[in-house]
Amino acid sequence: MKILIVEDEPSLREIMVRTLTREQYVVEQAADYAAALDKIAAYDYDCILLDIMLPGGSGLRLLEELKRRRSPAAVIIISARDSLDDKIEGLELGADDYLSKPFHLAELSARIRSVLRRHQRGGYESLDAGNVRLWPDSRRVEVAGREVELLRKEYDILHYFMSRPNHTVDKTALAEGVWGDHIDQADNFDFVYAQMKNLRRKLHDAGADIEIRAVYGFGYKLVQP
Repeated sequence: MKILIVEDEPSLREIMVRTLTREQYVVEQAADYAAALDKIAAYDYDCILLDIMLPGGSGLRLLEELKRRRSPAAVIIISARDSLDDKIEGLELGADDYLSKPFHLAELSARIRSVLRRHQRGGYESLDAGNVRLWPDSRRVEVAGREVELLRKEYDILHYFMSRPNHTVDKTALAEGVWGDHIDQADNFDFVYAQMKNLRRKLHDAGADIEIRAVYGFGYKLVQP
């Protein structure tokens, strides 16, 4: 899961980054409208935490831009303003939730899990493809009802594909989605190939009837029976 934090208060931003990273999200950050716009244009996010009190009213402008682009990301507004009018305006502009400052980090984490369930899984508790079932809240994977042990990045790759059924995924987009936007500093994609090879082997050995198939010259695609 990839999260973008758009917050101009450095101390709060860093606290949220540390907390969500420990919870095994891929977390990126932006301190202003321009930086956030650049990231949104370049990458796909599962959830965006947006402070609408950015200077010059740019927080609401960013929310309007997300709506205009039909961004698939869930959006949680975080704001020091707690008026009913502000909440209504933010929700009508397309936000999925509204969290007033100050807030407990445990509540923030719970809100993120909640909007991701609603936004990406239509309220279902699991992701399913063929005889494979993935439980995002507990990071468990089952094949035909039997649990399969995956390493963290193997799980993240599988989750990435099961959240995007029938999509052909470029290897660069996959690397950025699972490892974050610092991936451009890597010399090659050998680490992606290694993790993918291990994941495909484990799924095959467990009797999975889905396959993450290589698409020559492009990337990968999850193929279901």
